[in-house]
Amino acid sequence: MGETPHRSAHAGTGGHPVTLGHERSAGASARVAEAPVSPRTPDDDRGLGGGGGLPRARAFGAERAFRGVTLAAGVAVLVIIAAIAVFLIAKAVPALRANSANFWTFEGWFPNDDPPTFGIGALAFGTVLTALLALLVAVPVALGIALYLSHYAPRRLGTALGFVIDLLAAVPSVVFGLWGRDYLVGPVADLSAWLNRYFGWIPIFGDGPYGNSILLGSLVLAIMVLPIITSLSREVFLQTPTANEEAALALGATRWEMLRTAVLPYGRPGIIAAVMLGLGRALGETIALALTLGSTYAISFNILANGGNSIAANIANRFAEANETGRGALIASGLVLFAITLVVNITARAIIYRRREFTESAA
Repeated sequence: MGETPHRSAHAGTGGHPVTLGHERSAGASARVAEAPVSPRTPDDDRGLGGGGGLPRARAFGAERAFRGVTLAAGVAVLVIIAAIAVFLIAKAVPALRANSANFWTFEGWFPNDDPPTFGIGALAFGTVLTALLALLVAVPVALGIALYLSHYAPRRLGTALGFVIDLLAAVPSVVFGLWGRDYLVGPVADLSAWLNRYFGWIPIFGDGPYGNSILLGSLVLAIMVLPIITSLSREVFLQTPTANEEAALALGATRWEMLRTAVLPYGRPGIIAAVMLGLGRALGETIALALTLGSTYAISFNILANGGNSIAANIANRFAEANETGRGALIASGLVLFAITLVVNITARAIIYRRREFTESAA
């Protein structure tokens, strides 16, 4: 007699458990239906999940404030760039009017003479040549180091070496310049003589004298831009989706084939951005090139001979002895360097945008 409720409530084979469950469910439903419903108040919507007006208003206000701050920052950058351009133009126009030579083709620099004669041709040529040679040396090395640190080296070793490479970017330019002038000039002179002996039939490997040259300045610049390109490329390679790498390896690809088919294509926009950032760094370098380049004003493709010059190095070397017209001429050369750097940055942004648009359309 006493066991019947127990069996029907827990384990019986008849209909008692189901009946009891239905009765309980019906009773609970009745109690819920009979419970009074309180009206909704604004205080109930103050939680994060309530979707109330007050949190939404605050979030919307914070979003509008952040959008206004970012818009103001972007406009301020454009205003500063325009102000720099206006300042350079205003200071350069009097010197350009007084110049009796063609500013774009004349290879000399005599702004202190009467009448003044100066030109930007040789300086712009040396600036672009040294920067391109620096990238030619630094980019393969930087990409190789970045791939090793991101996909070959053990994690601890890769992290430690990454910190060491990042520290190279904190070394002042004058240190690189003094090191290149006092210690690197001898080995580079020996290298220049060897290149001329065996490859002298190539126009860029001409005769000496060997010393402060385009080659020396380019090697110093390559060492200076190496940590920038390496750090950015390593971060880009580490962002490659693991699924892409595992898919390539699952299809039988080797480690290098996986890097070539999955990592490098994914990181190509980042690589372009890193290279362009290094190019901008090389174009604007001043002290290091002032200490390692010569002070000649001639357009020559011989990168081994003593000589060469750049816009930034010329400004550093000639500013102290310049008169009013000379300072205006140096500012005019700075305006050309400003334009070159701006064109490089715009070109880099256009390349990255076109690459992203092509990737999105292909996806």
